[in-house]
Amino acid sequence: MNLNDILVKSVNEGVSDIFIVAGLPVSVRKNGSIVNISPERIMPSETRNLLSQIYEAADNRDLSLLETNGDDDFSFSIPGLSRFRVSAYKQRGALSAVIRVITFTLPNPAELGIPDNIVQIGNSHNGMILVTGAAGSGKSTTLACIVDYINHNYNKHIITLEDPIEHLHRHNKSIVSQRELGVDTESYVKALRASLRQSPDVILLGEMRDYETISVAMTAAETGHMVLSSLHTMGAANTIDRIIDVFPPDQQRQIAVQLSTVLSAVISQQLVPAIDGSVVPAFEIMTVTPAIRNMIRENKTPQIDAQLYSANRPDMKSMDQSLIELYNNGIITRETALQYATNAELISRKL
Repeated sequence: MNLNDILVKSVNEGVSDIFIVAGLPVSVRKNGSIVNISPERIMPSETRNLLSQIYEAADNRDLSLLETNGDDDFSFSIPGLSRFRVSAYKQRGALSAVIRVITFTLPNPAELGIPDNIVQIGNSHNGMILVTGAAGSGKSTTLACIVDYINHNYNKHIITLEDPIEHLHRHNKSIVSQRELGVDTESYVKALRASLRQSPDVILLGEMRDYETISVAMTAAETGHMVLSSLHTMGAANTIDRIIDVFPPDQQRQIAVQLSTVLSAVISQQLVPAIDGSVVPAFEIMTVTPAIRNMIRENKTPQIDAQLYSANRPDMKSMDQSLIELYNNGIITRETALQYATNAELISRKL
């Protein structure tokens, strides 16, 4: 089987991910469902051949990195087709890969169902803005839309630190410096500390993975920079608790006070199946108000959910309210709204 045929077919059919796993047909994820695109199962020798083609396409990347470590993440481009993010790994001794399809053109927020008020968070000039959700929920796409908005509307220096680089940003009104882990820098922490000496206005940190990265990111926001990042959490309250809990107990009080000062907004998102067979994003949006700053500082984060439920305005919206709006607009079914709700009983009464 030829890699190029798989990639061309996948791009033309609008799939999001390609699965190359020994013992199964080549499969793709389209509109949230996994379907086979090859008639027969592929054997370990065939997956190795396909992986060799992938590594060759990625500027002849060394396949021994995967064979030695068992995991390898990188990206590559095929001119005139698309960009691809690869997570290669071993399973049962065979080489396998999941390939994310990333278009050359930056995503159009309106076409993807991302509201203007989320993209226009880029109008902020400082503070920490977090986009959270499960893996594959579209966090990177939302962050790319915010960066693109800043790039086209403000004269700033934007530094992105990614693992690997997904969406390519061309310089527009802003200067955009994109750095990739393992290629341009050793680690998030080292690159983040260096970025503070590179006259940044906006820093995009692909993911906050540990307390050291989070600590440096908060310091960057505290010193007047705008910091964009993501976490694998769902909901503003859970996100705040997760950040604080990463730190040792004797530092958590200090971190809560610092976080209450630097946090500007938390956007949580999930992709839900639409009636037309596609998937659409549903968002929880929390803009940090003086009342919420006090809740974070005083360790009263459970009260944040009540604030979101009672506010119901564009900059303060619960996930359940977003699902209700999608249902009322005829985009999703009642069953889908209940399935993805955080409080199914409450949303059932509202529907």
